[in-house]
Amino acid sequence: MQETVIGVIGGSGIYDIDGLAGAEWVTVATPWGAPSDQVLTGTLAGVRMVFLPRHGRGHVHSPSSVPYRANIDALKRLGVTDVISVSAVGSFREEMAPGHFVVVDQFVDRTVGRAASFFGPGCVAHVSVAYPTCARLSAVCADAAEAAGVTVHRGGTYLAMEGPQFSTLAESRMYREVWGADVIGMTNMPEAKLAREAELCYASVAMVTDYDSWHPDHGEVDVTAIIATLMGNAGHARSMVAALPARLGGARAPCPHGCDRALTHAIMTAPDKRDAGLVARLDAVAGRVL
Repeated sequence: MQETVIGVIGGSGIYDIDGLAGAEWVTVATPWGAPSDQVLTGTLAGVRMVFLPRHGRGHVHSPSSVPYRANIDALKRLGVTDVISVSAVGSFREEMAPGHFVVVDQFVDRTVGRAASFFGPGCVAHVSVAYPTCARLSAVCADAAEAAGVTVHRGGTYLAMEGPQFSTLAESRMYREVWGADVIGMTNMPEAKLAREAELCYASVAMVTDYDSWHPDHGEVDVTAIIATLMGNAGHARSMVAALPARLGGARAPCPHGCDRALTHAIMTAPDKRDAGLVARLDAVAGRVL
């Protein structure tokens, strides 16, 4: 059986993992360019861990400039089997208050201009993202966060916007009242789609920092308040990550939801019609089926 390797993509305020044995920042080259930063590798409680700061150390990437394909390829190339995405979000629900975590299970993708697939002309593939997160991995993350003392909401719809500006009041009301979204962020798409194409189990842990702009008692988003909440959330996120090896480590059975087999019937292009250059770039992501 394959050994579990846990990959953590850290969002705003999460730039490393505490307590890694043999911690080393390594450079990973990918056919899709350089990842957001070097990748931190090591072991935690005997389980291999890989950490990638989504915005880079020092927060140098905006949501639109994050090299999402390179990031996912780098994790896959390092043997990661399970990806936990940690990110800051605004909340559209009174009960999903700042400081709470929402373990996301659905997305509405409103991003534009971001490369959303590893595939394309010369090697076409269609994967299902009807259920874009892994229910098994999401449950493990929710349990670990609750054990860390966090109020956790199991399930929620994440509206992915382009940014970097926050929503207008009209947009905030529409996303909440008409579209039924629960939280809003700028980074989980196309990240979740790419993880599915790479046959990685993916869980999204959204850390609520604010009420976006819809809430009558909170007004517009204030970056100073967000940063203060982020610092508190970051400590809880680190505690959650520290609890993951005990829950995920060891030999890894096939994903019961098929995340690790997403490409089995997805590639449509006939073998003799495939573009050799693109196929070569897909060596880590789709090597199992190509």
